[in-house]
Amino acid sequence: MEEKTVVAEVGGVRLDAFVSQNFGLSRSLAVTLIEDGNVLLNGKTAKKKAAVGMGDTVSVTMPDLMEPEAEPQDIPLHIVYEDAHLLVVNKPKGMVVHPAPGNPDGTLVNALLYHCKGQLSGINGVMRPGIVHRIDKDTSGLLMVAKTDKAHNFLAEQIKEHSFTREYEAIVYGNFKESSGTINFPIGRDPKNRQRMAVVFVNSKPAVTHYEVLERFEGFSHVRFRLETGRTHQIRVHSAYLGHPLAGDPLYGPKKIITELDGQCLNAGKIGFVHPESKEYMEFSVDLPEYFKRFKSKLKPI
Repeated sequence: MEEKTVVAEVGGVRLDAFVSQNFGLSRSLAVTLIEDGNVLLNGKTAKKKAAVGMGDTVSVTMPDLMEPEAEPQDIPLHIVYEDAHLLVVNKPKGMVVHPAPGNPDGTLVNALLYHCKGQLSGINGVMRPGIVHRIDKDTSGLLMVAKTDKAHNFLAEQIKEHSFTREYEAIVYGNFKESSGTINFPIGRDPKNRQRMAVVFVNSKPAVTHYEVLERFEGFSHVRFRLETGRTHQIRVHSAYLGHPLAGDPLYGPKKIITELDGQCLNAGKIGFVHPESKEYMEFSVDLPEYFKRFKSKLKPI
């Protein structure tokens, strides 16, 4: 069971709407939790239509849910490196990392379960075996996957300490004034749209992204990003905040979608970490994928 409490900063909001907006839940799940007595308004159960006033305390208890196990599926994988402890996989654009509502199968996890015959770390549960970190469905590139719990813990600690190398390349709208720099703005849930992240200065976490402009084009730039932290949608949010959303990004970019990209033009091209057993630093990189090169070839250099 997990319990979280939020103090209302504004009043006049229905309890079910408040729970949905402030706890990152769907409206239907918020209603179910309220009706099941898992939501307390100032320490007492309440109806879903109850008004939340400024300064009121809302507590939500999330019951433990039994996750169904992901099933192995014979799906081709581009494996860059593999040993008894971990794998480095080059994920294609359009592949979801782990099963979730709307994507119950056909994911990287389904493919890994088949390839590794179930020998993956269990720390992240039966739906996310081996997954130490993730990249978005429409982001292509490198992911490390743990086969043992020992490897998982060791790799996760490097992410926590920001000693894990992650470099991405992207095509973004417009041109940065500087050829390189650092974006240092905190990221949290967008208060106006719970499906998005945003640069916000309350209920947020520090986020640092370094960038370098590789090439400039008419209306676009080819940029390398290096993550110091790893917040959800970090590169997409930071670049858009500076007025340079990623080409093709349906969530943070212009309403006019670049259909040929079918999602953001972003590739995780380099990954580096200390191996959990040998304690040697290992680094891997891959070429830009075809969709990226094809789109870039149509741009006019300046």
